[in-house]
Amino acid sequence: MAEKDTTRTPTGTSGYADLHEHIARLDAAGLLYRIDEPVNKDTEMHPLVRWQFRGGIPEAERKAFLFTNIVDSKGRKYDIPVIVGGIAANPEIYRIGMNVPTLDDIGDAWNRAIDNPVPPVVVESGPVHDIVIEGKDLEGPGNGLESLPLPISTPGFDAAPYMTMTGVISRDPETGVQNMGTYRGHLKSPTRLGMMMLVNLRAGGLDHWRKHSAKGEKMPVAIVLGAPPVVAFQGPQKLRPNVDELGVAGGLAGAPIRVVKGRTVDLLVPAEAEVVVEGYVDPTYLEPEGPFGESHGYVALEDFNLAIEITAITRRKDAVLTSIISQVTPSESSVIKRLAYEPMFLRHLRDHLGIRGIKKVSLHEPLTNLRRFVFLQFERGAKKTEVWRALYGTMSLQAAIGKFVVAIDDDIDPNNADAVFWAMGYRCNPVEDVKLIPYREHGHGPRSDHDTGLDSAMLVDATMKTPMPPLALPKKEYMENAKVLWERLGLPALKPESPWYGYSLGDWTDEWDRNAEQATRGEWMQRDASYKARRRAGVEPNSPVRGYENGHE
Repeated sequence: MAEKDTTRTPTGTSGYADLHEHIARLDAAGLLYRIDEPVNKDTEMHPLVRWQFRGGIPEAERKAFLFTNIVDSKGRKYDIPVIVGGIAANPEIYRIGMNVPTLDDIGDAWNRAIDNPVPPVVVESGPVHDIVIEGKDLEGPGNGLESLPLPISTPGFDAAPYMTMTGVISRDPETGVQNMGTYRGHLKSPTRLGMMMLVNLRAGGLDHWRKHSAKGEKMPVAIVLGAPPVVAFQGPQKLRPNVDELGVAGGLAGAPIRVVKGRTVDLLVPAEAEVVVEGYVDPTYLEPEGPFGESHGYVALEDFNLAIEITAITRRKDAVLTSIISQVTPSESSVIKRLAYEPMFLRHLRDHLGIRGIKKVSLHEPLTNLRRFVFLQFERGAKKTEVWRALYGTMSLQAAIGKFVVAIDDDIDPNNADAVFWAMGYRCNPVEDVKLIPYREHGHGPRSDHDTGLDSAMLVDATMKTPMPPLALPKKEYMENAKVLWERLGLPALKPESPWYGYSLGDWTDEWDRNAEQATRGEWMQRDASYKARRRAGVEPNSPVRGYENGHE
């Protein structure tokens, strides 16, 4: 083990905050729980934080948990705190990490960063090399990987503690471009772990491994556990091949990310990272990895996956380890992806495909993990051709996203499944407005021995094709007045659910509007003579008045 003092640029003074500064900002914003009593990382840590995702707590009230007194089931104590939920327990935590003024600025920030990456700058030293553990110091009980307080994510199902919020850095042996992805890591011994890089999500690190494997060479990797948020957000993001995520992180920061060379691998790692695990991936043999509770909400069973031999662990003196709540959504993992993916899909449709009328893309989060249901919100009156270009175009961005793609009008709340069902029930004719697409990849989801690897998709146009009568709720002003009365009477607190007032959907005349206003003034009886004057004989019950009076009978 080697430890040294270094002279370096103070963190946070050039464009971005490290994890410690981010935690301080969360604390100042009232978004941090500090847990100082002993907590068992193997049985209690993740279940405790899980309750704020499954306990009916509103999204805005979810917080980060900083655990400072960590033990395991064998009674071992750890000197590294763990933060869970600190990256994206809710959108506000993510916004603070992105360092943007509002949630609405997140999409533009990502677009600017992707279009204008800032290459990292190499510095001689950084906090990540305060402590360096390598060689024999990695071996033996309680050492190496076993010294890290990595929790069990799904106690009762997971095979071991897992690395979750990782930034796994590898390099393309042909182009020299680094990639950083978020892959799960199965602890097996103080010096060995298994790692899953999803084939059907086209993991960049897996492509690098295949190239190394073809040459019979071990692949060097550096696994970042705790990074400045603008760096940590890169792993789950899906960028074009041969794009260095550290450059995009620099684009988010507006300044280059400071990096240092690994101690035992020829890779560049963030200088302000909390912990970095270095090692080499076997080029030939794959090993059983799992089971592990996955982000699609089911337990992933054993697969053959990569095997990594650890060569060094480097860390800060004051390191804080990050772990992430994933599995059944909503989760921290899904918040990270949703806030990055939705602007990416909107940009793809609106800017790259030039689709007119598209206003919003919403990836359904609860239980379905963003990938299965996509809702496209359109301005009312959007052309049918544009709606269908968007429905097909959605499937062209990522192979795993878009099993059910539904187009809706801008009066439909995509986060309200009842509202979407309402649109599908009354604005969609299945024989004309639904298309089935065969030969889609199975995507990210539970697998069985009977899988063919193929799936399909359904595209649904649930937008209005013609004007429709108004929504049958009192107009807005009457609902607002009634709300004042409700509150004055001391009735239970209201949480308005969209839609909560009526509005026109195009099929409504000025005359009907005047009649309705007249009714609210108690003057409805004044129209009796006009009704008598409009009488007709020989008309079938339920015949529309407009058709006869306009000469269309």
